[in-house]
Formats: sequence, C-alpha cells, structure tokens
Amino acid sequence: MLDEPRYLHLVDEAFKTLEDALDRVDPDDAEAYRAGDVITITFRDKSKCIVNTQRPTRQIWLAARSRAWHFDYDPATGRWLDDKGRGDELFATLRATILASAGLDVTFA
Repeated sequence: MLDEPRYLHLVDEAFKTLEDALDRVDPDDAEAYRAGDVITITFRDKSKCIVNTQRPTRQIWLAARSRAWHFDYDPATGRWLDDKGRGDELFATLRATILASAGLDVTFA
C-alpha cells in the first residue's frame, strides 16, 4: 500500500490533470469544482460526476451515471486502475463518462 505522502502526491497530480483538461472546456458544458478531496463535475443537463479520494484504502473513487469505480494506483504502469480487475483506467473512464454525459471528447495530458 502507498504511504500517505506518496498517495497524496499522486492524487494531487491526477486531480490537476483532470482540472487542467476541464479548464479547456466551455464551463456551460462541463464545469469542475474542487473542494478539498472532492472534485464535482457538473454538466449542462445538471447531472454530476464525483471524483474523490478514499484515504483509508489509498484509492480514487469515481461516481457517475448510476455507477461507481474504485481505482488503485499501479506503480508498474503509473496508472490508476479499477480494483475490480476489469482493466478500467481512471482517465479513460472519465473520458467515456464525460463523452456520454456532455458529448465532449476530453483528452487528459
């Protein structure tokens, strides 16, 4: 398991990547708001996507469109991967969620 300082650093990087990507989007289509360990993305239709930390398990959780994912950091690949072993990756899942919710094809760098 990641130690807390490393986990918080990795989460901060992931959150910054997400915020930077959504800064390039019209806020009428999708707007991200960060409050502490939670980023709420609100779409034009007022639906929401919630991304938050889960410190006890050292995960990032994502909830959107009546689904939820729990992502663990994989140091071998440097990616956040769903803990259910389906191969879902955090930013690919966010991209698909934003596309389905707002029709926007957002890229994360």
